[in-house]
Amino acid sequence: MNARRLISRARRFWRDDAGSALVEMGLVMPLFLLLAFGLIDFGRLAFSYVMAQKATEQAVRAAVVASPACEGLATRNTRGPQAAQVVPFGTACRAQTGLCADPGPVSCTADAGETGQAIHARIQALLPTNATAANLRFSYAFDDNLGFLGGPYTPHVTVEIIDLGFEFVTPIGALATLLSANDDGRVGQGFAFPSMSASLPAEILRDGDAS
Repeated sequence: MNARRLISRARRFWRDDAGSALVEMGLVMPLFLLLAFGLIDFGRLAFSYVMAQKATEQAVRAAVVASPACEGLATRNTRGPQAAQVVPFGTACRAQTGLCADPGPVSCTADAGETGQAIHARIQALLPTNATAANLRFSYAFDDNLGFLGGPYTPHVTVEIIDLGFEFVTPIGALATLLSANDDGRVGQGFAFPSMSASLPAEILRDGDAS
């Protein structure tokens, strides 16, 4: 009799599906959260990338008409060491190779001076929240297609985002580990923000603010 009862109870136990939904939810929920958190964080990354690119474009447009963000930038196109002395001032630099002297590239970050800080403040709302003035670099490079001998120095201006990290805000790494999808531990770790830059030929760099 006891054996029959045990067998009967065992059969009822195996047929009982009460609580199965909870078990199924426990299996499916981590995967659902992984997908949801992935959408959140990688959506943030895509949004930040697009907005940061727009920020560099606005920054370089401001930089080409503002006073130089870096110190030590040339102010005039002087005669190159190999240029013929008979070429008059006012001749386009592109008219002869080496006509205008190349003063060399100059670069600095936005925290180096007032112009850089003003431009950074102007575009700060478009940058990732952890970006600072030190993550925005200005570069000025000679271009013999710009300017004329004896005229104002008109370099090629580039603004780029450097040394900026992206941080996840969701526990996506822990969920990936729970699902055995994070063997090397890289999922959920911060990584370097994709580099980006924007360039424009300078207009006559002036003394003034960047607003």
